[in-house]
Amino acid sequence: MKYYLTLFSLVFFISSSAFSQEKVVKYKVSSGETINQIAQKFKVTPYDIYKLNPDARTGLSANTVLLIPTAAGEVKKEVSETKSVVTSGKEIIHEVQPKETFYSIEHKYGISDEALKAANPFLEKTGVQIGQKLVIPAKGAAPKAIAKPAKEKGAEKYVYHDVQPKETKFGIAKQYNITVDELEKRNPDIVANLPVGYRLTIKGTAPKTNSASVETIKPAENKKSAETSKKAVTYMDYQVKPKETLYSLSRTFHLTQDELTALNPSLSEGVKEGMVLKVPTGYLAPVAIVAAQVPSEKSADSAISKPTESTGGGIRIIDKVKSTENDNIEIVELTKKRGVNERKKVVLLLPFNLAKVQSDTSGTANRIKNDKFLNMTLDFYSGAMMAIDSAKTLKLPIDVAIYDSQETKTTSNVSSLITKLQDADAVIGPFYQSNAEAAANSLRLYNVPVISPLSKDSANPIDNLYQSIPANDVIRNSVFDYMRSKNGNIVAVVDKKKESIINYIRQNQKGVAFASLTETGGLDVANLKSLLIPGRMNYVVMETGNTAMVKATIKALLDSQKTCQVQLVILEPNSTLDTDEISFDNLVKLKLMYPSVTRESDEQSVLIYEKQYRLKNKANPTTYATRGFDVTFDTMMRLVQGKNFQETADLMTTQQVDNKFQYYRKEDGGHANKGVYILYYDSDLTLKVAN
Repeated sequence: MKYYLTLFSLVFFISSSAFSQEKVVKYKVSSGETINQIAQKFKVTPYDIYKLNPDARTGLSANTVLLIPTAAGEVKKEVSETKSVVTSGKEIIHEVQPKETFYSIEHKYGISDEALKAANPFLEKTGVQIGQKLVIPAKGAAPKAIAKPAKEKGAEKYVYHDVQPKETKFGIAKQYNITVDELEKRNPDIVANLPVGYRLTIKGTAPKTNSASVETIKPAENKKSAETSKKAVTYMDYQVKPKETLYSLSRTFHLTQDELTALNPSLSEGVKEGMVLKVPTGYLAPVAIVAAQVPSEKSADSAISKPTESTGGGIRIIDKVKSTENDNIEIVELTKKRGVNERKKVVLLLPFNLAKVQSDTSGTANRIKNDKFLNMTLDFYSGAMMAIDSAKTLKLPIDVAIYDSQETKTTSNVSSLITKLQDADAVIGPFYQSNAEAAANSLRLYNVPVISPLSKDSANPIDNLYQSIPANDVIRNSVFDYMRSKNGNIVAVVDKKKESIINYIRQNQKGVAFASLTETGGLDVANLKSLLIPGRMNYVVMETGNTAMVKATIKALLDSQKTCQVQLVILEPNSTLDTDEISFDNLVKLKLMYPSVTRESDEQSVLIYEKQYRLKNKANPTTYATRGFDVTFDTMMRLVQGKNFQETADLMTTQQVDNKFQYYRKEDGGHANKGVYILYYDSDLTLKVAN
């Protein structure tokens, strides 16, 4: 639940005249449709739709009529219908439309990036601009030869650069006309971070002695070569995804927030989902099929055709998270215990459903593109393969088998695999809760632990079943436990529609004071202020989707900060806080706090994982991919402690990239995870872990 990562500091006022000037069409929503599906259908962004239909942020219902902008691109137009004019039998002149990128144009005409830029040399400097006339070369046409200066014979001079404070890899790479990837290949020690004072090798080989001649290129001296070099920094378009922030974007592209804003002045008004940003190439290669985040260099077909193999790729070292102490709970750093050489067996049961994929007449690639469940499976698989590679690098004595569980919500083929599972030291999967419980029941006699990797449902009491995602009540309890550990005064602002929350607090959280509501259901502000206690931290738990009540609560708490310590708390995602009507700055002032099963971290181990995943899969790791890594790596590391999985689950709390694993025995049987992060927004606009 990486939540509230978008900055809404600017309120947009759209007048009726704006509606009359923009070309729109009316669209009736079908049952089950989402904003993202509709945006994809009309080739616009979700932000474009929200701009014309603010109420859509709170959800869609069947038969709702939406206004859809059409100026950004008409629906279902073939290439011949775009503003392209054929000037000869070989070349086409294409006029760049809004939101078009290098990749989309090249994909449309089936040409390479090299061919497009060779036919339009100015693109190296300007990038793609709306209204440009581009020459589209015929398919297969060889790019025009560009005369290259003869290389000078002799040894390449050594050039170095000492890292200065506030410098970034992007800035240094641009200064010397190389890419960040090239900089990192020459200086592998800077993959995770960029230490101040570190001497970077820019060119040549570092001399063994100080007597060797050294040449340092200064930016001013290198200006001419910057204009003519083939390795000049190039850019691509990047569309902002849900919940991304300026901080997360700057980390993704290895730029400072100021550098990113300089490239995209619109960011000064806040990050908006669907915004198209100009970013340096070389970080996120465009992919036509997002789901093709599969291990190594395998194709989508081969990646899912042999799920029983775990061949792994090259060396990818994923450092372990450093141990910390957390409210008297020690988070253990797991390393292989000396003398432990007995080989262990881990089995992954993943729902590839190969029979369905192979029988799909539309083809594997199309199946991957449209099957969300298969997308999720492949993402989880790609993360698990990263964990397997890491185990190989660490030389862990573990054998891994991967089987297709052939799952639906009510069926699987686990029963036919029991003979292959009964000697396992741990089984990860199946995905569906009912299937995980069936597997645990079948393997209970063999004392094989079954880890349910994704289900959030409350599990039935089965001794060898381990629920790895905390249940909703556990997540809620963690917030109240934290607030009480700080001797906080807890006040609840809950509207009448949230009956389940009201009942939960009254039954499970004694001593919480409820703020009174007016006869019309609004907040009694005077009563809320009277419940706050000076000299103690006042935690105000706000659960309402009513915008007026949210505003009233926030205003009352901001007023009360003059005399009391106040912090705003929510127990579950609240889409109202993501609207333009609620000031993000005010949420930061109140240090908005909420529970989450995942965290955001800039620890070296996390950055290395994200970097290695991008290098291997040409995409950022999704939540499911990171989940696949965390569950798999944590399970394997527990098995090399000289104890079995059950013993380590009772003794050790661990932390991986995103997830914390703090297993406990439930009163009615079985095990669950209570590893929950308490996150809050700090004054520097970043998310911090409170517990």
